[in-house]
Amino acid sequence: MDQNACIQKIEELSMNALPSLQTVLFDGWILRFSNGYAKRANSINPIYFSIVKIEKKLNRVEQIYRKENLDVVFKLTSYVHPVDLDKTLSDKGYTFAGLTSVQLLSLDDINVSRSANSIISRRLSDDWYTKCCLLNNVKEQDQPTLRTILENILADVCFVRLVSENQETLACGMAVLEDQYLGLFDIVTNPEFRNKGHGQQLMLTLLQWGKDNGADQAYLQVISDNTPARNLYAKLGFKETYKYWYRIKNHR
Repeated sequence: MDQNACIQKIEELSMNALPSLQTVLFDGWILRFSNGYAKRANSINPIYFSIVKIEKKLNRVEQIYRKENLDVVFKLTSYVHPVDLDKTLSDKGYTFAGLTSVQLLSLDDINVSRSANSIISRRLSDDWYTKCCLLNNVKEQDQPTLRTILENILADVCFVRLVSENQETLACGMAVLEDQYLGLFDIVTNPEFRNKGHGQQLMLTLLQWGKDNGADQAYLQVISDNTPARNLYAKLGFKETYKYWYRIKNHR
């Protein structure tokens, strides 16, 4: 698979893995809306061929997002349509934000026994969801939106929570399996128990679940300046495949 095909594939998978509440298709651009929760769930994804002139398209999407009282957020990679979109947006005052590394790992060599302190479920539980929101600092007003997003996932999902002997949550995360690709999301370790290997244990548990259920490769997205997370992923063998970033025009 060449680079552009790989980017399109992973971008499609990641949108399916965390579906927005509403999606609008506009001349090759995918417009996503989720009550303002998370940039990627409220962004314009220009991954397919475009025909309409850029000025007309920009005016239209800016009108749509303003009507929804949202910032206009483009999620960009090196593979976009039109090809000079990033420069066009920069020239029009869109600010650069959120440079993120998208990384892949072959699951050929993953072979891990399930640990006794891992709670694994294919369904969203209140315990997992509550701890996920707490550890990821999800605002109370955003929690209903996040719950709906998670409940709307059509692909196979694995929710994992690592617990201590006292049932304290050590780490939690989730994985979404589609077309033999395993996407890892919302990986977080309890600050009280960091630097004890729980993050690695959580990751390996998710990766093994994916392999057991037919995944060949795993992918994840990590903010480029998140050094501790990048070090962990590198230790597991993840390698950067491409980057994405945002261009943003504030609503106000």
